[in-house]
Amino acid sequence: MEGLLLEPGSDTNHLPSPVSLLARLHQEVVALRAEVAGLRRENLELRQQAGYWKGMHAQAGRRLAELEQELEQLRGDNRKLQDQAFGRKSEKQSGSDRSNQLDDPSATPPSRPRGHQQGRPGPQRRDYGHLPVREETVALPEAERRCPTCGLPLVACGTEDAEQLEIDITVYRRVTHRRRYQRTCPCPGQRTWTAPQVPKLIPKGRLGVSLWVEILLDKFASHRPTERLLQHWQLLGVDLAPGTVTEGLRRLEPLFTPLYEALRERNRQSVLTQGDETRWLVFSVLEGKSGYTWWLWVFGSADTVLYVLDPTRSHEFPEQHFPPNASGVLLVDRYSAYKAMAQVKNGTLLLAFCWAHVRRDFVRVGKGWPELKAWALAWLQRIRELYRWNRQRLRNPADAAAGAALRQAVAALQQQYLTELADPSLRAPCRKVLTSLQEHWSGLTLFVEEPRIPMDNNLSERRLRGPAVGRKNYYGSGALWSGRLAAMLFSLLATLQLWRINPRLWLQWYLESCATAGGKAPPDIHPFLPWNLSEEQRQNLADRASAAPRESDSS
Repeated sequence: MEGLLLEPGSDTNHLPSPVSLLARLHQEVVALRAEVAGLRRENLELRQQAGYWKGMHAQAGRRLAELEQELEQLRGDNRKLQDQAFGRKSEKQSGSDRSNQLDDPSATPPSRPRGHQQGRPGPQRRDYGHLPVREETVALPEAERRCPTCGLPLVACGTEDAEQLEIDITVYRRVTHRRRYQRTCPCPGQRTWTAPQVPKLIPKGRLGVSLWVEILLDKFASHRPTERLLQHWQLLGVDLAPGTVTEGLRRLEPLFTPLYEALRERNRQSVLTQGDETRWLVFSVLEGKSGYTWWLWVFGSADTVLYVLDPTRSHEFPEQHFPPNASGVLLVDRYSAYKAMAQVKNGTLLLAFCWAHVRRDFVRVGKGWPELKAWALAWLQRIRELYRWNRQRLRNPADAAAGAALRQAVAALQQQYLTELADPSLRAPCRKVLTSLQEHWSGLTLFVEEPRIPMDNNLSERRLRGPAVGRKNYYGSGALWSGRLAAMLFSLLATLQLWRINPRLWLQWYLESCATAGGKAPPDIHPFLPWNLSEEQRQNLADRASAAPRESDSS
């Protein structure tokens, strides 16, 4: 090997010189270095691009996860809105209504048949002894008063009595003849005297007090359009012009203003009030206001119910309704206008919030996200336990065990939502509901220490049901005075119902007094207010036809 390597070539003249070899090698090294540098730059660029695309991929992955979460949220919101738009709007539950429940209808036992249940005592017969009686005697025809065998006459030996209810609607013209008297003596002065005029509710009007009572009750208690009442009266032979009734209602509106102001003043001094609001249409142009949507507010206390019509839904209205230094408790939903009241911010007026609205939050989560149904059902069960213990405490105030169990259930509920909120894996719909529960917790638990505070404001929502029906039937109010009259009558009728006073008897009494006063409100309206009536007056005006107990705030 060494010999071969050391053996000189045969042609040494053609061998490159060492200098040229070194130059060539130097060129190759330079080229290789340039190539290496280029490859390094390319490698660096590729690594940078790889890093960039890895970051973009990670960002796209995060965005995809966010979009999937947002899509699921929108699907849940869509299911909730579908239920709100096409589900039942009433809080009244029935055997077939599953809109406010999460249980599977197919898994529930079949509903019991309607009517009297076998093995249960039947309902008591209603007493109609307060109604007037028209007696009549039915006898056998003369030809049948003999024995069919021998022909001897039959002798009366008593009666078999039966009773049934009838109604007799009579519309009549009340014609009064005022006697005139003439002097029979020659004394100077006036020679003739005439009996005084019969008092009229509307001077020169042809409709009497009884007709106006029927109109007011039909419109503001039964919530029917006046046109339907007039069509019904046409069947009785009475054809009244709608314009006559409308003008008459406009002239009656000032008669109820003093009563309404007395109700307002007493209501705003209450220490425990329930509040709510609903929209109301008033087709009247108001300077500075666009559209015809007004708001009908309702405030219920222990002895008064007040409806107020206002063009806005802002916090300024309830803030002005209550005195600046108002103290006590206002039970409302979670509408932000109540929280912005100055009395609430100052801490003199406490807000109690509604558990029924909290319950609906969990129902909506269970309906919007079926995979969270079990979670929502567990919370609904906990809220149900609160209602159960509170009802037991109210039925027996001396039961200390029920009060202790209620406090224990409230404490467990608070610990439960705190534990779940601390879990980072909690789903967004659940976190939103529990965050709202935490924010309103102090107002939701005021009922624990004060049993007079209801757990929900369902009573206020029921009080708005009638006006909401009227809003659909006669489409709000056509003028501002009409809206004021509606608020006044809603307030008076609801307050009379609270005191279990027959509104027909009370309206007849009050409007007759207005007629006696010359078609104006009596100078002193205090004797007509329900809380100023004597016990004898309450008995005379009592709503005997109502078998239900007095309307209460029990939850």
